[in-house]
Amino acid sequence: MIYLRLFLSFFKIGLFGFGGGYAILSLIEHEVLRYGWMTPQEFTDIVAVSQMTPGPIGINSATYTGFTACQTAGMNEWMCVAGSVVATSAIILPSVIIMLIICQVYLRLKGNKWVEGSLQTLRVTVIGLIAAAALLLMTPENFIDRWSVALFVLVFIGTLVLKMHPILLICIAGVMGHIIY
Repeated sequence: MIYLRLFLSFFKIGLFGFGGGYAILSLIEHEVLRYGWMTPQEFTDIVAVSQMTPGPIGINSATYTGFTACQTAGMNEWMCVAGSVVATSAIILPSVIIMLIICQVYLRLKGNKWVEGSLQTLRVTVIGLIAAAALLLMTPENFIDRWSVALFVLVFIGTLVLKMHPILLICIAGVMGHIIY
């Protein structure tokens, strides 16, 4: 019964949770507290752990919640791992289904001038949104000084001109930041 509750709860969260991982945390918390799978303090701890581990916070929270919910129900460790798999699968399943439908529609309408025009507009819009987010972060409080601008220019050149690997650039920027600041 716990597996069915986990699946239905996280499928619903995956289906209606728009806005990314942080936006769905309140939905997850509502379900967690509704079924008594953990206390508010335990949920806060799970969110903290989910932030520190690699991967999307919503999926990490679902995984940990599935495990903890089964522990609360008195299940053994392997049954709790199955609870993690159920919750994680359920939260990503709506996205997978929606993307498969969109891909099918796109493949049928790939040559359509209206679809191609819409996609071109979306590409430009995404670039604008990313640029806007970068500009919002460029404030005096975020240490925008000559060194930061120089590091930005070097990373930009490394990406576009030198075609350096992003992970290498992140490591170089981290070392440079440590040395400079």
